Amino acid sequence: MESSFAEKDLGVLMDIRLTMSQQSALVIKKANSPLGCIRRSVVSRLREVIIPLYSALVRPHLECCVKCWTPRFKRDVDLLDRVQRKATKIINRLEQRTYEERLM
Repeated sequence: MESSFAEKDLGVLMDIRLTMSQQSALVIKKANSPLGCIRRSVVSRLREVIIPLYSALVRPHLECCVKCWTPRFKRDVDLLDRVQRKATKIINRLEQRTYEERLM
């Protein structure tokens, strides 16, 4: 039998220490891809345009199997939160506000 550092089961990637850092990195990579496409290809930066696109294309990656792989480390939570920060910076008239103000 071969040994492996990480194993994927039911769509969730776990390493030998049962941490989910690799799963978090994979989810962030999958979520950043459509977010970059939205940023590059959508001309309108209105809230009414960006929010539905974010909800349809990015959030499903962030929420998929989250009950199984809930991030435990602060750095993983911060990296996941960075995706949402990027999304809020896309919207017009919100770029210069603080992150907390952009969420309201």
